[in-house]
Amino acid sequence: MLVQLPYGRDVLNYEFDNKSVKGILRGKMDDFIPSKSSQELVAESIENPFDSLPLRELAKGKKKIVLIASDHTRPVPSKLIVPEMLAQIRSGNPEADITILIATGCHRETTEQELKEKFGSDILNKEKIVIHDCDDEENLVTICKLPSGANLRINRLAAEADLLVAEGFIEPHFFAGFSGGRKSIYPGIASRTCVRHNHNSGFLDSPFARTGILEGNPIHEDMIYAAKAAKLKFIVNVVINSRKEVIASFAGDCEKAHIAGTKFVLENMGVKKQLADVVITTNNGYPMDQNLYQMVKGMCAAEATCKKGGVIIAVGKCEDGVGGDVFYRHFRDHSPEKLLEMFRKTPPEKTATDQWQAHILARILVNHSVVLLSDMDDKIVREMGMIPVKTMNQALDEAARALGKNDFTICIIPEGISVIVQEDL
Repeated sequence: MLVQLPYGRDVLNYEFDNKSVKGILRGKMDDFIPSKSSQELVAESIENPFDSLPLRELAKGKKKIVLIASDHTRPVPSKLIVPEMLAQIRSGNPEADITILIATGCHRETTEQELKEKFGSDILNKEKIVIHDCDDEENLVTICKLPSGANLRINRLAAEADLLVAEGFIEPHFFAGFSGGRKSIYPGIASRTCVRHNHNSGFLDSPFARTGILEGNPIHEDMIYAAKAAKLKFIVNVVINSRKEVIASFAGDCEKAHIAGTKFVLENMGVKKQLADVVITTNNGYPMDQNLYQMVKGMCAAEATCKKGGVIIAVGKCEDGVGGDVFYRHFRDHSPEKLLEMFRKTPPEKTATDQWQAHILARILVNHSVVLLSDMDDKIVREMGMIPVKTMNQALDEAARALGKNDFTICIIPEGISVIVQEDL
């Protein structure tokens, strides 16, 4: 059985033994054939928004307009979405002062080359683009207190905008339920301290803070409150397939349009759990597998269908390495069990940088062995409690060693962040 696994900008091909493979978990997204082109889908969604006036109408009379765009870690087709949004805004208000604000959250700064790849030379050269800095206190403004108790501090440009809009995409998210929508604000353009508070250990331990769940999810509830407080008036969120093609687009009210999009995603990405000894997963290739920090998302899909004591083989290039020094030091200095103990004793307001990702990875490592097939330095991978390999043959050998047997079942998730593993469908 030949299976292709995304790996950076390439694919890893491997011939698996049919007898060992219990199942391949794929959503139906690649089977969905839209009736219109990607461009037409985006344009049509903007013209027919959910519970909102058209974008051109919202732009009338507004002087300062801020368009929040995703950063380099998200495969959002901004070249497609942003020109449509800019055209709509200027058709309603030719004199609008528009700023494109890059929602980096707590990620590193997006480089000029990454901006060029994301938007194209025309937008990069002609439009005003500002990259959010979650630590730049002079350019952060407190606008409210959130249900979690955190003071919401967001980028000053957004807070002072006459109209705030955002682009993005919707996919399963391993603790916020789904990406997109309200996440453009929080964590997208929020302060580091604020993001830490939202990602606290108590919230992460909630059984509702899981992939595909919004109702009762305390992390989502904090985020949607933040988006409304920031007056995010209009979003354009797309859904893409494995070829990064837009197959659906949802625009309008930041909550209503997002919910419509999440329903579409759940219908097309839901897969039935198939417990196995070994689960092979990816992070969908570039740009989502740029670092180990992001790879935790794909591991969560594997966690949901891997037997306790089983092995997760995570496949991702990780060309940027770990993705966070604090994240790295957590595992270098402590066992997964100790980390969970420490995190659960930490008050929300004292949540440390990258504690949330470390919390989830520690939870996975407590119950499973993790084999990482990547370009990362072997020493660093071992220091983080995982088994480093460079080939799938090595990965399967290590899985056999960890299990203490050569006869084991395998479940494969070719696109780990594009499925929602469910007990029943």
